Amino acid sequence: MRTSSRVARRIRSGGLATVTAAVVLSLLGACSTPAPSPTPAAVSEPVVTTPPAAPSDPTPAFAQLEQEFDARLGVYALDPLSRAEVAYRADERFAYASTFKALAAGILLKTVPDEQLDELVSYGADELLPNSPVTEANVNEGMTLRAVAEAAVRFSDNTAGNIVLERLGGPEGFTQALRDLGDTTSSSDRIETDLNSAIPGDTRDTSTPRAFALDLATLLTTDALGAAQQSQLIDWMTGNATGSELIAAGLDAGWSVADKSGAGAYGTRNDIALVWPPSGSPIVLVIMSNRPTEDAEYDNALIARATEAALAGLGY
Repeated sequence: MRTSSRVARRIRSGGLATVTAAVVLSLLGACSTPAPSPTPAAVSEPVVTTPPAAPSDPTPAFAQLEQEFDARLGVYALDPLSRAEVAYRADERFAYASTFKALAAGILLKTVPDEQLDELVSYGADELLPNSPVTEANVNEGMTLRAVAEAAVRFSDNTAGNIVLERLGGPEGFTQALRDLGDTTSSSDRIETDLNSAIPGDTRDTSTPRAFALDLATLLTTDALGAAQQSQLIDWMTGNATGSELIAAGLDAGWSVADKSGAGAYGTRNDIALVWPPSGSPIVLVIMSNRPTEDAEYDNALIARATEAALAGLGY
């Protein structure tokens, strides 16, 4: 369920739970090797509502989904306040595909002054890539850098995604920015659309569900971004035009979602999100998947049903 206006109101009223960066960074430090569920740590925020049911082990459900969809599934869900987590193949590598655009846009908001975000970006028709509806429509006039970032997140515009990457210093610059967030796992090596090749065993343009979830948690639930920048990124993600059949489809009525989807070869289908229950603190959820053959088609239902299992694992 998408409720952009509701989420925006909760942000403006302080309803977005913000944890200390140290909490998320301590989890990022554990990305390189699997670890047992961490002990809940005290944070400065008020105690949140306890989930309404006892958590259940989602591992059998995830394994069943893999068998049913002939897919490999990676899941990481985290309540940043309580540090409760659900992890399944959370430290295995997957091609991240277009999900990177949300993180890249967040880093852009973090590192580029507002006045530069509002400067005009010009590009030529020869630079347009497939699946670039917004940049194509504005090729004659150009777009502000802020509008380019919004197009990359909201519409997964590929040309816009490459412009954002270029502004960050290309794949190398994006990788360094992720390192600066504490992510020692993710690797950005190519631009759109080459980064979607998702060849098994190829570590280029890959991450793990845990690493990308903690990157997202750093940007959206800590003070790594200013309040205005954080609100801007969440607004773009709540307006994502490509994710309605993914994590959003696995949520009960009353929940809200801000997400960024991605797809590639080998049946790659991903979604990264911040989701809000009707009451209580937000949850970071990353689901990644692929299939055995290069021309395999993805099935959005896999992501929706994995969402249900992940949230059940947290007690929802």
